[in-house]
Amino acid sequence: MAGIKKRGVGENMKVSVSSYSFSQLRGKGAASPLELIGLAKGIGFEAIEYTDIAPSDGRTARENAALLREESEKQGLPIICYTVGADFLNAASVEQEAQRLFEQVEIAKILGAPTMRHDATRGFGGSAAKYSHFAQALPVLAQGCRLVTEYAAPLGIGTMVENHGYFCQDSARVAALVGEVGHPNFGTLVDLGNFLCADEAPNQAVGNVAAFAKHVHAKDFHVKSGAGDAPGEGWFRSRGGNWLRGAIIGHGEVPVRQCLGVLAAAGYEGYVSIEFEGMEDCQAALRIGCENLRRYIDNI
Repeated sequence: MAGIKKRGVGENMKVSVSSYSFSQLRGKGAASPLELIGLAKGIGFEAIEYTDIAPSDGRTARENAALLREESEKQGLPIICYTVGADFLNAASVEQEAQRLFEQVEIAKILGAPTMRHDATRGFGGSAAKYSHFAQALPVLAQGCRLVTEYAAPLGIGTMVENHGYFCQDSARVAALVGEVGHPNFGTLVDLGNFLCADEAPNQAVGNVAAFAKHVHAKDFHVKSGAGDAPGEGWFRSRGGNWLRGAIIGHGEVPVRQCLGVLAAAGYEGYVSIEFEGMEDCQAALRIGCENLRRYIDNI
């Protein structure tokens, strides 16, 4: 009927931003973690996520988390995810690394974040040199992830790994880890761009893990063949030797809208956080990216 908007499959998706996207400002001391909430809201985001909250200015990490939650409630901008590093292969023990992450889960609870992302491993090396392939590492990674998610579940916090860090970045490896953990509270943070770091086509890779998505990062990359000369500052190599550089959402070669459609078709209805790591001014990049991402969602 005329005047009635057709409900789209991605209608319940909302646009958020990772605090990591403001690294330029943080590096220059131009914005505190607390001030990022107002900046994100001013750009037009509907939520924010935080990475690695640490002690500062005489306050503990827990006290800083409490201040962030207070400000987010004051601004009406929820904190929807907390992301931290982890490495179950290279830690002194799986149990010790899990215990450290229990404390991070408690920080996520203070933030009011319903989800927490932690890494699985950076790969073989150091104490992990005894492993020679992913199949050997998988039971160790699954044990650690299971311990963390079992701790987090009664607190109402879903846990997940991201396709991140080269070693555990392929969609097949991410899916295998989720299956090996085998816990309903555990899934994956699907980063649309990060699959290119493992030289996977993003739309195909997203399709392989969409059913396990608990959170999503929208990321774009410029891509150049590794057969050519190094492009210079700002570029890094994929695992297969291609050149990548962070881009504004919509300016690079990640099929962001197509990937969002794959997620929506799989039933994903959560937040989509921009994680910008390009060379452009981050505030301008996030404004453009937010507008583009919202348009893509509206047109799925």
